[in-house]
Amino acid sequence: MSHNSFGHLFRVTTWGESHGIAIGCVVDGTPPGTRFSEAGIQAYLDKRRPGQSRYTTQRQEPDQVRVLSGVMPGEAEGELVATGTPIALEIQNTDQRSKDYSDIARRYRPGHADITYDMKYGVRDYRGGGRSSARETATRVAAGAVARQIVPGLTVRAALVQIGTIAIDRSRWDWDEVDRNPFFCPDAETAERWAEHLDAVRKSGSSVGAIVEVVAEGVPGGLGAPIYAKLDGDIAANLMSINAVKGVEIGDGFAAATLSGEENADEIRIGPDGAPQFLTNHAGGILGGISTGQPVVARFAVKPTSSILTPTRSVDADGNEVDVMTKGRHDPCVGIRAVPIGEAMVACAVADHYLRHRGQTGRG
Repeated sequence: MSHNSFGHLFRVTTWGESHGIAIGCVVDGTPPGTRFSEAGIQAYLDKRRPGQSRYTTQRQEPDQVRVLSGVMPGEAEGELVATGTPIALEIQNTDQRSKDYSDIARRYRPGHADITYDMKYGVRDYRGGGRSSARETATRVAAGAVARQIVPGLTVRAALVQIGTIAIDRSRWDWDEVDRNPFFCPDAETAERWAEHLDAVRKSGSSVGAIVEVVAEGVPGGLGAPIYAKLDGDIAANLMSINAVKGVEIGDGFAAATLSGEENADEIRIGPDGAPQFLTNHAGGILGGISTGQPVVARFAVKPTSSILTPTRSVDADGNEVDVMTKGRHDPCVGIRAVPIGEAMVACAVADHYLRHRGQTGRG
């Protein structure tokens, strides 16, 4: 299977399957001297780790990361210094239950990639989805933790802004609240509504979709390039590569179609420091594929979890019509654990474009 890498100068290759011995990634292109730690990577992995609440899959994985190569010990305790060679990261799988999937070994689950994998490869790993499982995304979170150390002053944060039809009240947005509830929700009142809603969804054996918003601050102006190396294009591609994502928008996105030219224009004046200052940010920090220096804002839509207890109509590999009910441990809303994954993928795109910009212009 090809196409397991993304990025150009900051390049990430992931490997492993849901029910294999381990998963991991190789991060190539990290500038020598970049400093990070296993504990720093672990902090982000802990945000994505399954089994932390009744609203996510109860698969118990510690997601303990090991740095295998590409580093030397730093001066501070636990500090690692990149040598400029490939950094290999490994995460052991410890709680596989392959027998949960024996009933669908030859059955195609609606909404999953089962049937398309067979169409393309003629063989598929039915145990938890194999390579197409969201288990693989833990490796991207690890890579994103390294990426965050490359761009000086970069901060990438994300929040869940909608579950099903219930959206947050943006007037109550509080970044500190994101870490106080199991939904990464910036609105405490909406988080309470989601809890009640998801309890009902979970008990019914169904699932629901969500929208995640990612905000990258400290992105220097000038990253990206016109036409075929747009920063927003690569961010969108990275976010679309996340399991179950079916839509991405930058800035106002589709809502921009409802605005007039006057409303949509991000007007410019001279700021107190004498530099140009944008008065609004409808463009989401990117114009013509190039960053403006404003916060980069992206949102992505996650479809409802396809693995549900409700029987659904399908076919099997032998051409029979069947009903499929997926057993095992699954998220009633996969959008919850997509929050740290979205952060990581945006961080990787920004880090890659930062290095490409520095390489082309000599400015960083």
